[in-house]
Amino acid sequence: MRRRGFIAGATALCAAPALGVRGQAGDAGGDLLEAARALAARPHEAHRAPLPAPFADLDYDAYRGIRPRRGQAAHLAIGPGYEVDLLPPGLYFPDPVGIEIPEGDGGGFREVAFSPELFSFEPRYFDDVPDTAPGAGFSGLRLRHPLGDARVMDEVLVVQGASYFRAIGRAMVYGLSARAVALGTGRPEPEEFPRFTRLRVHRPDADGAARIEGVIDSPALAGHLEMTLRPGAATRMRIAVTLIPRRDIADAGVAPLTSMYLKGPMRAAVSDDFRPRVHDSDLLFIRNGAGESLWRPIANPARTEISSFLDDGPVSFGLFQTPRRYAAFEDTEARYHDRPSAIVRPAGDWGRGAVVLVEIPTDTEFMDNIVAFWRPERPLAAGREYRFDYDLIWTRSAPEVAPRRAILQSRSGREHDRPGTRRFVIDLAGPPEGLSPEVSARGGTEISGLAIVPLPGGRGTRVTFLMTPED
Repeated sequence: MRRRGFIAGATALCAAPALGVRGQAGDAGGDLLEAARALAARPHEAHRAPLPAPFADLDYDAYRGIRPRRGQAAHLAIGPGYEVDLLPPGLYFPDPVGIEIPEGDGGGFREVAFSPELFSFEPRYFDDVPDTAPGAGFSGLRLRHPLGDARVMDEVLVVQGASYFRAIGRAMVYGLSARAVALGTGRPEPEEFPRFTRLRVHRPDADGAARIEGVIDSPALAGHLEMTLRPGAATRMRIAVTLIPRRDIADAGVAPLTSMYLKGPMRAAVSDDFRPRVHDSDLLFIRNGAGESLWRPIANPARTEISSFLDDGPVSFGLFQTPRRYAAFEDTEARYHDRPSAIVRPAGDWGRGAVVLVEIPTDTEFMDNIVAFWRPERPLAAGREYRFDYDLIWTRSAPEVAPRRAILQSRSGREHDRPGTRRFVIDLAGPPEGLSPEVSARGGTEISGLAIVPLPGGRGTRVTFLMTPED
C-alpha cells in the first residue's frame, strides 16, 4: 500500500491497483444505487487502457506540475459555501472516474467532460500539450469550504485513488485516510482494491451539509457509498455503504482506516532518523459492546502482525494521533502534530465480528502500513446486499474515556543486562491507589518485574514490567 499524500495541501496520491470500469456517459442524474445493483448483476469487466500524453509516464514532480485551471476544473461553485476541484490523471491514477456536479437550480446534474485544456502544465516538464487525450479522465476530486476565514475556501476533503478519501477539520493537515471497503487486507494473497467509477457531488443541503455519492466496482463486488459531510473544528461525516458481492467474501473490511507508523517510543530504533516520532497515528482505541475501552498502541513490527478484537455490537473504534505538541515530532514540514485522528461510530447494531488491526513493516514514512477495520463474523454472500451506516469523525481530540484513568504514554526498550528481554512502561493518569494490573502473554513468554510507582509531581502512575519471549 503506497502512502497517498503530498505535504501541505497538494493532491493526494495512491499506488493501489485500480480495477473496474467507468460509468457510461450520458446517464448523469440516474439513481447511483440502482446503477451499482445493475453493475453487480454483470460479470466484472476489467479496464486499464494506457494513459495518453501528456498524462503518461509522469514522475512525482511532473504530476504536481499539472494544476486545475480556476473556473474550469478548479474552484467550481456547487452551492453556498462549497467549491470543488477536479483532479488530473497520471502517476498512480490512470483510471478515469466519471464526475457529476449540480447543474442549475433545478436539482439536475451534468457529467463534466474531460479535456487537457482544463489544466495548466508546468513548462519545465511539458513541451507540447495536445488538445485531446483519448481514454483519459478525471482521477478524483477535492472539496473546499471555509474552515476559519469565510473568504478562504479551504480544502476539507480529497477523494482520489481506488476508493480512498480523507478529510481534515480546522487547524489540521492531511494524514490518515478512509476508504469504502477493504478486501483481503493482511492476507498472503494480493489485496483487492475496489475503486470509484463514478462520483456525484450534490448541491449543499439547506442546513449547510455537503453530499457526495459514489459507485464502487471490483472483481469481487460492486457497491454504492453515500457521504454527508459537515466541515468544522472537527469534520463529521455520516456514511452509508452498500456492498453487493459477486462472490462469497470472507475477508471484507468495513469502514477501513489506513495510516502510517514508522517510529515512536515503542520501537524507536527501527529508523535512523533525527525526529523522535514519525507517524500519522499511534493508537487504536475501541469502545466495545461490553462497555470496555481498549487501548492498543500501534507499532512498526518486524513482520506483518494481525490483531483481532472480538466484539458484538461495537460502539466505536478509531486510529488516533495522541501527541499534539511540535516537540513530540520536531518536523516543521510534515506537521505530524496537526494530523487528524479518525473515529468510526456504527449506526445501528453491526452484530458479531471483530475490529481488526493490520501492522505491516516499513522502513519509510511514504508507505501506509497500518489498517484498522470491522470484519463481520459471517462472510458476505454472493448476490445479497449489505448496508453499513456509520459516523466518521476527523478530529484533533483525544479518545473519550472515563475521567479516572487515561493512558498518557507507552514505551519499550531492551533490558541491557538481560539479552532477549524487553521492558515495557505504561504511564497512567491518576494515583497508584486502586490499580491492580493483570499482565499476560502467550507461547511460553515470561513476565517478571511488575511494578507500580507514582510519577514525580503527581503527574500520574507508572506501570512497568519485563517480557522475555521463549523464542
